[in-house]
Amino acid sequence: MPFWGVAADPRQCRKLGLVGSATLATGGLASGALPVGPPRAHADLGLFLACFGMVLLVAAWLQLGQAIRSGRAPSPRWLLHTLGWWAAPLVLGPPLFSRDVYSYLAQGALVDGGIDVYTHGPAALGGPLALQVPGVWQQTPAPYGPVFLALSGITERLVGTGVHAGVLGLRLVALVGIGLLAVLLPRLARVCGADPAAALWLGALNPLLLFHLVAGAHNDAVLLALLVAGLVAARRRHPAWAAVLVTLAALVKAPAALGLPVVVLLWYDQLTGRHRLVRAALATGAVALLTTVTVTAVIGTGYGWISALTVPVSAESWSLTSAIGRATAAVLEPYRPALAQSAVTAWRWLGLAAAATSVAYLAARVRRRELGVVYALGLGLAAVVAFGPAIRPWYALWGVVLIAAAAPDGRVRRWAPAVSGLLAVAVVPDGFTPNREELVIALAGGAIALALLCCLRLGTGRWPGRLVPGRPVPGTAAAGPTSSDQVADSAEHLW
Repeated sequence: MPFWGVAADPRQCRKLGLVGSATLATGGLASGALPVGPPRAHADLGLFLACFGMVLLVAAWLQLGQAIRSGRAPSPRWLLHTLGWWAAPLVLGPPLFSRDVYSYLAQGALVDGGIDVYTHGPAALGGPLALQVPGVWQQTPAPYGPVFLALSGITERLVGTGVHAGVLGLRLVALVGIGLLAVLLPRLARVCGADPAAALWLGALNPLLLFHLVAGAHNDAVLLALLVAGLVAARRRHPAWAAVLVTLAALVKAPAALGLPVVVLLWYDQLTGRHRLVRAALATGAVALLTTVTVTAVIGTGYGWISALTVPVSAESWSLTSAIGRATAAVLEPYRPALAQSAVTAWRWLGLAAAATSVAYLAARVRRRELGVVYALGLGLAAVVAFGPAIRPWYALWGVVLIAAAAPDGRVRRWAPAVSGLLAVAVVPDGFTPNREELVIALAGGAIALALLCCLRLGTGRWPGRLVPGRPVPGTAAAGPTSSDQVADSAEHLW
């Protein structure tokens, strides 16, 4: 059912999204994850504007999705232009929704200074850069692999210790990853039998990507670009290169290693003779091991990231299982205090068991040819995020991007936008838990944005715009027939 009851004009959606992005960036100047310094002026107004803009952008994105599902979708080229329009205001603005980019800069400075980031936290660096890192992470080692730490170190070496220049440098790294992802998604969708335009809309124009990978400069942009590149290589019958690329993605963040079994299965399909699965597994493992050893030796950071994988899981980390564990502890505290103390840990282990069971179930369905391997990987990563011990909204992109590229029409493809939209508005611009006053301001900004959209729609009957029968949507097949290969290639040639 369309968000407003009618399919919208994509051109109006683009304009609405641009207004939302610009308003969000403007509000972020006072309410974002700004460098530590003097008290912020007009922070309440900035929070209101940021949340107002967030809702406008999410609404524009959902309406654009309705146009795509109506059968009169814009071309991938037009969608890529729209991604550029929506991302542009966020590129030059402050970090939003998280202070992780400051941790990246501090870790890059540690690497550049020859300090082991797997045993020392940003506090060992000292100085103004370390002051930008939240206190909870001051003493914690880096949980990232050597590939991203090398990128952080190179960025810090090029731009120095200046906070603003460093943020822009790491944002450019993220933008390179987003650009590669946008180019590769149509290719992956094409080989998986999905619509390239729908894949770009759900995977690349997703507000989660705009809010957290563009505005937040998270390293998940690099992870997703390498992972999708590896899957494209595997589907194009280049399994050795696929194993290299997926391993590089895992050396940014470890969960990408779930892509290696997909490489094994796709390599298995290309072999002949006996023991194909064993041979594919051994070959993939050998390439992954050689890549890991070579990259680690060249970068010189060592293997401390393996022991640092638990760093994101703190006592305060939010997740579904942690929330259930805390509720259980509250119930047990008056009666069984000893059990209450271990409730969160027990639920986290149950969550990990549920994630492992989900992945095993998906693997069995792939073996029975009931699911495509890329689609199953997307569902598996979504299960890891949902049942994992620590959740951040942008983690959902690990699964959503692959679902966008490979999911058939059905419930998953219908629910993924709703989940993305809810997660996109779940965090306030400074990334911290809001107090009561801030929560009221944030809700007011979002509510007034919704009320304005409804008033404009009901008052004119034209907002955000009906599709006029017979009027071609920009870049669609109304101007002439276009094969799926041609529309996928149009996105590749644009970049």
